[in-house]
Amino acid sequence: MINLSAAILPEHIMKATDLIDAGTVRDDIPDFAIGDTVKVHVKVVEGSKERIQVFQGAVIRREHGGVHETFTVRKVSYGVGVERIWPVHCPTIDRLEVVSRGDVRRAKLYYLRDRVGKRAKIRELRD
Repeated sequence: MINLSAAILPEHIMKATDLIDAGTVRDDIPDFAIGDTVKVHVKVVEGSKERIQVFQGAVIRREHGGVHETFTVRKVSYGVGVERIWPVHCPTIDRLEVVSRGDVRRAKLYYLRDRVGKRAKIRELRD
């Protein structure tokens, strides 16, 4: 006996989830790449108040693709490295600005975690 549900069902589930997730796709996110310095304006809720908090740093990775794509931003705050991961289409991101374009030769910049000072600097992309 052939199990047709195992052969057909996963494709239909993917199409259905893509249709559901299509409503959450944002079109106001600018093009940015690994190595770029970005400002992420995040909505923060404290009690009944809502404010915008800016997180500026270098994009060290982008993962997955489509609706579920995520990116990681790294900065050094008071001598401590801080990394935050957000979905690209996250509703808590108010806006995303590209401050400068970076010139890198890697898809993942994990080596920046081990570097301090000028060694952790990313070259700026020339026009």
